[in-house]
Amino acid sequence: MTVKQISVFLENRYGQLHEITNILAQAGINLTALNIAETKDYGIVRILVDDVAKATDVLIGAGCVVSVNPVQVIAVPNKSGGLNDTLEKIADANIDIEYMYSTVDGVNGEAKLVFKVDKPELLEKTV
Repeated sequence: MTVKQISVFLENRYGQLHEITNILAQAGINLTALNIAETKDYGIVRILVDDVAKATDVLIGAGCVVSVNPVQVIAVPNKSGGLNDTLEKIADANIDIEYMYSTVDGVNGEAKLVFKVDKPELLEKTV
């Protein structure tokens, strides 16, 4: 399933992540996934939320630099080898994974993973 992911660009300094989560909490926005990638000088927080438009508006209103991009959320069996089996299918289909991370939204023996790939349509047909 394709969903919209918000990426927030942050200075690499104390308290930045708390500032972002506070902005979202004050606006009543629920985080369903979060990933942090960092370098020496800056970080990128990638989030999935329950209201993309509202989250984007409040973050931009607070002076944050944001972008919104499509990503794929895939259900993976939450068992030994579940991720491996999924990654094998992706590799066999020659799909390049740019990055991936997990969500807090898993039920019925499944984990949900967020993928940014070079062939999103093929990914959804493959797994």
